[in-house]
Amino acid sequence: MQSVSRTPDQRQAGLTTARILLEIGAVNFRPEEPYILTSGWSSPVYVDLLRVISFPRARRKITQMSVAAITREVGFESIDAVAGGETAGIPYAAWISNKLELPMLYVRRQAKDIGRHAQIEGYVRKGERVLLVGDLASDGTSKVNFCQTLRNGGAEVKHAFVVFFYGVFPGAMKTLEEVGVEMVYLANWWDVLDVAEEDGFFDKPAIEEVRKFLHDPIAWSAHHGGRSA
Repeated sequence: MQSVSRTPDQRQAGLTTARILLEIGAVNFRPEEPYILTSGWSSPVYVDLLRVISFPRARRKITQMSVAAITREVGFESIDAVAGGETAGIPYAAWISNKLELPMLYVRRQAKDIGRHAQIEGYVRKGERVLLVGDLASDGTSKVNFCQTLRNGGAEVKHAFVVFFYGVFPGAMKTLEEVGVEMVYLANWWDVLDVAEEDGFFDKPAIEEVRKFLHDPIAWSAHHGGRSA
């Protein structure tokens, strides 16, 4: 299953992001022992976006590309605040909000059980336009929940941004579109596969097994102990 077509700028940002993630060891190919994602899908590949926090030059470049994508696809003056989804979205929201010179929030998966019992940290102004930021998305479900929490807090949420979008599981974009949210991202697994194959990051059998997964992720997942629908 191929991802939606992208512009040359989007494609270049995707390949650069993929190369950075491969160079810092954030990408794992493990066809022989698949990962089970939080969404329930079985996957031969996994990307650890929190690893970026330990590589200053990598995170600076990813932040620059993230801001460029956001301003290009969302707008220069179309966001009032940036919200990071717990947990891995928080550092990315901090870097992006700082670069955009905008207030930052962060959203918990569940309300805190002490103090104010807050699910949103920071100050939310009613009607302000908030960009939700995460590290990655596989099927979009967690992003929908974060967006609804922000809306319940009085924010207007029309866009979400992730550094990495799996780009293979069916309905991920539709899940967000159904609640009126457009997702912007930098890289997907097709970008990673292209760079990994070109630069020899993994052996040929691993590459071929990942290619099988990308072309039919549902069948691959079902055959390897994960979700089948």
